[in-house]
Amino acid sequence: MSRYIGPRNKISRKFGEFIYGNKKYYKRKKYPPGQHGLFRKRISKKSNYSIQLLEKQKVKYIYGILEKQFKRMFNIAYKKKGITGDLLLQMCEKRLDNVVYRIGYAISRFSARQLVTHKHIKVNNKIINIPSFNIKIGDIISLKDKMKKNINIINSLINKKKYIKDWLKWDEKTMSAKCLKLPNINDIDEKINPQLIVELYSK
Repeated sequence: MSRYIGPRNKISRKFGEFIYGNKKYYKRKKYPPGQHGLFRKRISKKSNYSIQLLEKQKVKYIYGILEKQFKRMFNIAYKKKGITGDLLLQMCEKRLDNVVYRIGYAISRFSARQLVTHKHIKVNNKIINIPSFNIKIGDIISLKDKMKKNINIINSLINKKKYIKDWLKWDEKTMSAKCLKLPNINDIDEKINPQLIVELYSK
């Protein structure tokens, strides 16, 4: 599956909030990219459609999901009982690459995706190399033994408390995490309004 590999700071500037890239660089240029970025920030007045579209694009960039897959996820969430927007974000959070990031094995979702595709991650003691794999309650996510001594992973795990959520239980001894319950919208750090996405796709 293809993914975005372009300038990352431009994406954060496009949405007016830090998503990924270099945070220091983003703070120096907190206005839209392009020659007339500052001018656009001062006079621009977005339509409802534009606001809804930007919210959808933001979520896709955050989780690294392409349009076709994202629309399919929305259709699945729409057919389920419950709040469609919350169910959609729950599906995004349950993706294996996102869970690897939330645990703290990687400092970003890009790095987490790489760990998964390079077959360094196990689910219930079985190697899974599909980033979109859905984690279920009771699943145990762990590293291959040789990766437990990887300096990058160790450094990332030092700050794991910034990432780990209540729905994931960390085991220091085995360097693994267990999914205790399904994530909800309150477990998401990023500022996302799922209702705008529902309104966009409902047109």
